[in-house]
Amino acid sequence: MLMSFEAASARIKDGKLLHIAGAEALLRKLPKGRWIGGSTEYFMTEEGGKVSGSHLYITEFPYEFSIQSYGMSDIENVASDAYDNGFSILIIPFDSALHIEYANSAAGYRDMFFKNIAGWISGVNMSAEGQTPVAVNGMTGEVFTDKAVALHMKIPADKTASISIVNIFSQDEDAPVIEFTEEGFLVKTCLIDGKETSFADYITQNNIDTRMPLVGDYSGNGVNIGFRDIIDGVVRVYSPVFPGIRYRAAKRVTDYVKEFNSRLTERTNADVVFSCNCLLNFLYGELEGKSIEAFYGPITFGEIAYQLVNQTLVYVSVLDK
Repeated sequence: MLMSFEAASARIKDGKLLHIAGAEALLRKLPKGRWIGGSTEYFMTEEGGKVSGSHLYITEFPYEFSIQSYGMSDIENVASDAYDNGFSILIIPFDSALHIEYANSAAGYRDMFFKNIAGWISGVNMSAEGQTPVAVNGMTGEVFTDKAVALHMKIPADKTASISIVNIFSQDEDAPVIEFTEEGFLVKTCLIDGKETSFADYITQNNIDTRMPLVGDYSGNGVNIGFRDIIDGVVRVYSPVFPGIRYRAAKRVTDYVKEFNSRLTERTNADVVFSCNCLLNFLYGELEGKSIEAFYGPITFGEIAYQLVNQTLVYVSVLDK
């Protein structure tokens, strides 16, 4: 829930185990305790989407836990460090070297996909200057711009955890196939139906709406690539493209709230213990003041469902076995 700095501080002092999302300045002032945090000023609440630099979004957990920080040398251990029966929330600062490393390599980390690793990429208020994406280890009080923090949680033996992704986008089957010969966040050229071309020129000449992502076909599952900007003929994206994947432009979505809620009608929030949604959905869907039913939490600069995903809603459920 969204609460004041004073109320959040009181929860920490009471010894509660917390995940906290909020403005960098507030996170830096919170007392030490059993919590991890990441920077954002965008939230989805029961009253709808909100932007606030004066409140913090708090998620409380009742589980056995450990909190660990990870740098470039040991981020590959994040899944192997997780509990066998449980889930982890991982927070990585946006645009850090660790963000790029995780995006490119997480799928190959030891025990990845055998443990439940969820989380998000921390960011800033896009309308404010002087902010830095951070991840915070509340146990030590350390504030990182170049490291990740993870809250590993062990759940009761009669429970099981699962991670789900809600993606309102799908490939436009009438659009040409786009492929890439190199992986990464910076794209100069691509293959359009097998023909090499400048990706920036293709976007401009075909009036591609970059509010809609590319959607890659990963063995029948759609994975989004959100557009960041185009600078000097280089297309920057929010998650990396990979060779060997067939991408297409997404079908147009005009009503984000309707699309999300229609895909959530058969799901229940009764067992949801954590969720986050992408900033691009918040901005392009004009979600401020609008509600996505039953799924509340931080609005993020990228989502983690084992590996990095983008322009999606991610949630964790804890269910009876």
